[in-house]
Amino acid sequence: MLYLVLLIISSYLVGAIPFALIIGQIFKGKDIRKYGSGNLGSTNAFRTLGIPYGILVQILDIGKGLFVVMVLANIMFDNLPFSNITPFDDITLVKIIAGVSAVIGHTFSVFVGFKGGKGINTALGMLISLSPVEASVSAGFFVLILLSSGYVSLGSIAASFIFPVTMFVREHLFKVEIDGYKTLLFFSMAVSIFLIYNHRSNIKRLLYGDENRFEKLWKIRFFYIKAPLGKK
Repeated sequence: MLYLVLLIISSYLVGAIPFALIIGQIFKGKDIRKYGSGNLGSTNAFRTLGIPYGILVQILDIGKGLFVVMVLANIMFDNLPFSNITPFDDITLVKIIAGVSAVIGHTFSVFVGFKGGKGINTALGMLISLSPVEASVSAGFFVLILLSSGYVSLGSIAASFIFPVTMFVREHLFKVEIDGYKTLLFFSMAVSIFLIYNHRSNIKRLLYGDENRFEKLWKIRFFYIKAPLGKK
């Protein structure tokens, strides 16, 4: 039990590292909480700090999810203190626990008054190691929607939704046997709901046409509607 508690705490603290704030203060002398949306995620970092530093923040936030799943979980895993009733090996279940702890840490960081980012990048880091195919498909949808709409939030919401849908389609339509499918599907649905819930303010702005658009990333313009989802 001690190892599991230490893993949860350690993963939470890793996830809670506010890289957007740190990068902004070190390289730009800015507290990005006072600019743009005030969010401590890569989107606001791109908008406030510029593309190079935004990319750096994104890589570091993704790295948090990868690190706790691929490094911390393996180092700190001993034996589960409870009966594992899932189809997963014990270590896979431990990785899920570590990844979720990191996502929660990113969203509710103890270092910045229990505020943070939306959790998309840290969740992506976690899901890449657990379900690389579904994570790749979701990332593809994110890029496509971003380029065709200019909205990072819309791409993030769509990617969150697509992840469990892709898993369901692969299992039932393409007859791909996914190890631990039933457990992983419900887990991915819970993560998806959590991430979409974190974007509730973005959803409201999208519906009212008030969401900020990255014009430079809006490369594919099938049509243009002023409202909703069309306000510059």
